[in-house]
Amino acid sequence: MTQFESLVVGGEIEGAPFAPTRETIREFCDASLDYNPLHLDDDYMQSSFGKTSFGGIIMHGMTNFGLLTRMVTDWAHAHGGVHRRLETRWRAPVKPGDVITPRARITRTVTTRKSRWAILDVEMRNDRGETIATGEAMVEFPTQTRSAGASGPAGCEEGGGTTIPASRPAPRT
Repeated sequence: MTQFESLVVGGEIEGAPFAPTRETIREFCDASLDYNPLHLDDDYMQSSFGKTSFGGIIMHGMTNFGLLTRMVTDWAHAHGGVHRRLETRWRAPVKPGDVITPRARITRTVTTRKSRWAILDVEMRNDRGETIATGEAMVEFPTQTRSAGASGPAGCEEGGGTTIPASRPAPRT
């Protein structure tokens, strides 16, 4: 039995918890060159943004994306797979002092003519159980060396090493 064949729909994956600090938020500002006051200026963040008030600086949403990517990539590599796609939607802000943990659940496996795939629902939750981000990831389990242009699961086409949805499903609510 291969590692792909041992995957179980409903199987869960948990990534490493992460506790953002003012310093890690600033480091991401420096790395991304994104110096938006949302991430740096408490006084600015005391104001209201329409119906939203954050009450202090918040972590970059792309930090969530990076943590989810690391979890999926580490899991995929350990199981002989390749992380091909990740789509996320931010649900709530993350502040210094929160502890966030990425998780995933295998929702289906698909075998195509040229490869095998695992589809994962991904999420980020904080230490209060609030959902921070949700989305979907796709992991390929190649059967052989593949060339660009090979077909992915139904509704997807692959090109340039990235699986791109041919048509996007309606957003989940």
